[in-house]
Amino acid sequence: MSDTRPVLFFDSGVGGLSIVAPARRALPAAQFVYVADSAGFPYGTKTEAEIAARVPALLGRLAERYRPRLIVIACNTASTIALAAVRAALDLPIVGTVPAIKPAAAMSVTRTIGVLGTEATVRQAYVDDLARRFTADCRVIRHGSAELVQLAEAKLRGEPTDTARYKAVLAGLFDQPGGERIDVIVNACTHFPLVEAELAAAAAPHAVRFVDGGEGIARRIVHLTEGQDIARAAADVAVFTGEGGEKLAAALAGYGFARIERL
Repeated sequence: MSDTRPVLFFDSGVGGLSIVAPARRALPAAQFVYVADSAGFPYGTKTEAEIAARVPALLGRLAERYRPRLIVIACNTASTIALAAVRAALDLPIVGTVPAIKPAAAMSVTRTIGVLGTEATVRQAYVDDLARRFTADCRVIRHGSAELVQLAEAKLRGEPTDTARYKAVLAGLFDQPGGERIDVIVNACTHFPLVEAELAAAAAPHAVRFVDGGEGIARRIVHLTEGQDIARAAADVAVFTGEGGEKLAAALAGYGFARIERL
């Protein structure tokens, strides 16, 4: 019997679309539900306590409404703070999104890595633990930017963005002691791969590569759904907890979400 339960992706905004793209290539038969917590956006400037209280409660409501086969928390900030609580609260597979520090360490020649995330993500003990486990011989330089989240959201709304603003964000890494040696930057927020081309252009004359966790998450989704007789019963849908969905309709349609709902 066909299994028509959707895969649910959750983010504070539209950054999680960077996770949707590789996941759709890996699992084309499944229905996707994308949820943007626009009423709580942005997460990166919120306290840990606020996120820890909001995310599990909201995902509980979403699980009841959409009955997903699994949930992807397509948000580094929410994952590093609330992943354990969500897994404890919900009886279904939960896939988190964490900074791609391990692959960055494998790629780096200079042994100097930049971690670019939200302010809430880069200060987490979870990131400290990843650095201890995988970058013992590397210098890890971190910078938190709420500005880059706003730039990514603006880009998807079709608004022009200024290269100088991307340069200013990257200066937060390059201008730190040893920052001139960074050769790999971890996009530790799902919004940031959406503006990777702009970041790469703004990084000049620094020769850097960018890495994120999108492909790894897609592989994890495939593993967790292995053997399931997946079938699509409805069109993909984007869900917003507040306002903003209408302005993003064109961008969402480009990712396969032609229908928009309000939670």
